[in-house]
Amino acid sequence: MGELFTQSSAEKDQLRSFMKCLLNDVHALEKMVEDGLLESGVRRIGVEQEIVLVDSAFRPAPVADPVLEDLNDPAFTTEIARFNLEFNVDPLDLGGDCLSRMQKLLDDGILKVQAVAEKHGARPLLVGILPTIRKTDLTLENMTPRERYYALNETLTRMRGGAYELNIKGKDELSLKHDNIMLEACNTSFQVHFQVDPNEFAHRYNIAQAVAGPVLAAATNSPLLVGKRLWRETRIALFEQSIDTRSGHYLRDLSPRVSFGTKWIRESALEIFQEDIGRFKVLFAIDTDEDPFEKLKNGEAPGLNALRLHNGTVYRWNRACYGVMNGKAHLRIENRVLPSGPTTTDEVANAAFWFGIMSGMSVEHGDITKVMDFDDAKDNFISAATHGLGAQFTWLHGKRRTAQELILKELLPLAREGLITSRVDSSDIDKYLGVIEERVEKEATGSQWTLSSLNNLRLQGPRGEQLNAITAAMINRQNTGEPVHKWELAKLSEAGGWQENYLQVDQYMTTDLFTVSPDEPVNLVANLMDWNRIRHVLVEDEHHHLLGLVSHRALLRLYGRQQDPNELQSTPVTSIMIKNPIYVSPETLTQDAIKLMRAHHVSCLPVIKDGRLVGVVTEDNFLGMVINLLEQRLSE
Repeated sequence: MGELFTQSSAEKDQLRSFMKCLLNDVHALEKMVEDGLLESGVRRIGVEQEIVLVDSAFRPAPVADPVLEDLNDPAFTTEIARFNLEFNVDPLDLGGDCLSRMQKLLDDGILKVQAVAEKHGARPLLVGILPTIRKTDLTLENMTPRERYYALNETLTRMRGGAYELNIKGKDELSLKHDNIMLEACNTSFQVHFQVDPNEFAHRYNIAQAVAGPVLAAATNSPLLVGKRLWRETRIALFEQSIDTRSGHYLRDLSPRVSFGTKWIRESALEIFQEDIGRFKVLFAIDTDEDPFEKLKNGEAPGLNALRLHNGTVYRWNRACYGVMNGKAHLRIENRVLPSGPTTTDEVANAAFWFGIMSGMSVEHGDITKVMDFDDAKDNFISAATHGLGAQFTWLHGKRRTAQELILKELLPLAREGLITSRVDSSDIDKYLGVIEERVEKEATGSQWTLSSLNNLRLQGPRGEQLNAITAAMINRQNTGEPVHKWELAKLSEAGGWQENYLQVDQYMTTDLFTVSPDEPVNLVANLMDWNRIRHVLVEDEHHHLLGLVSHRALLRLYGRQQDPNELQSTPVTSIMIKNPIYVSPETLTQDAIKLMRAHHVSCLPVIKDGRLVGVVTEDNFLGMVINLLEQRLSE
């Protein structure tokens, strides 16, 4: 990604030099478009596969560097986190058996990773967001040790001027702050490329925007983040918020670096590149002495490296890309909407659906901008990310359609026709579009499977064990190759040995807390204990800072001494609470928590993170562990 810009005068000179190269590249591309120097008449497709590595406890395994070193293959590369990696599939011509060949290349790549990762105690998993990932995994220690990632974090954090904030609401609600860009590392995607002729770019790009919603609705695979049930495709909200550099300025229409866009494209890809240069500051520079006009004069395709670098730091969900292959320059559309997984069969089915619509819709509807409002396309995208196949769309001519109806009755036939026109083998069309059809009919996306599994496990074990079981089941079923709509729900027995499910406090701590403030009456504490069958009530201030703890024993002692009920009702909590109680962090090992309880003769440990109360561990939590262990051992 080049070098970080700071405020020294030398680097300001470098900034001006890079900007000159960037503008020169744009002007060169403009000339190439005008003079017909970009490749036409060729339809290539390609994909980038992102993978998360998990260890034997189904947690992120930060071993990407040694895995990549052992792979020793330029097709495999790093991602921002040490527990993710990516590999690129060579471009294929759209036609014939391209879809089945694409899956074979994906399967071969994953098998290579699997064989090497096992040597380092890890396994590859295809999923949009790993169910077992925690905030504690998102530290700078888990950032891939490359200067470009550190520079990206430093630059975006400085531009934001404060902590990154996540606020996502679904069935549950997640609100948290983080001090670096590693929140983005939760995301793993399946990015799809579609080469287009320069004179059709605007038309095809607008189609990609129009169909982004329904394509995503059929493919969602990211419903959980840190154990919370959020959007059907939580990746969308997470990515948009995790590297958002905007802070304040509510009176200005500042654009986020991750976005759907603001309008239809009218003429060419140049509109996108020009808008992004105008809206988004340069983050990195490279030293380039390429003169693109000199290259063109000599009949060569310029690399346009400055333009490509800047374009790589602006994250449109449908991105315009310039590239050179076999000495010829071309344009392509990169679809960044799709999540990784659940299987390569599902992924290629998603890609086939998109390729088919991109081809078939162009013939059927012509200029999409004349029959659809851009704001509707954008709203459809957010609705799909939020609700998946439960989304309602505003479609062509303002007609309201359910996601399921639109996909089954209109878009699948269009996709089939598009693939037939592209001369894709009928066996491939039937196989992959058949996967989409069955998945949508059964409403059985990866997200739905995950949520149904979680619901099925709701009365079995703590949430941490449930998430482990779901992750283990994903790995097991992914290895069969069966698409997700044929998967059985996860079983708790798949979570592995009990040790993996109770290693740290945050795997089983209680987070649904009943608390009081120090000035409230003791009588309220008594009622809370009675109503909720609990033996400890925590005392906190309005900012969730822990102030103390009231135990049932302290309450009994007070009731034993006091005879007047009126005095009990007026006694403040602060008079009987234990001040400065012993506490632990979410990362505290279970063994250490038990030692603390024994050493201090306590039966309750508040859990504190970043100075705030986030949970509690009591003897009841450990009793639940013992019961589970006994049941397992007795059944054996």
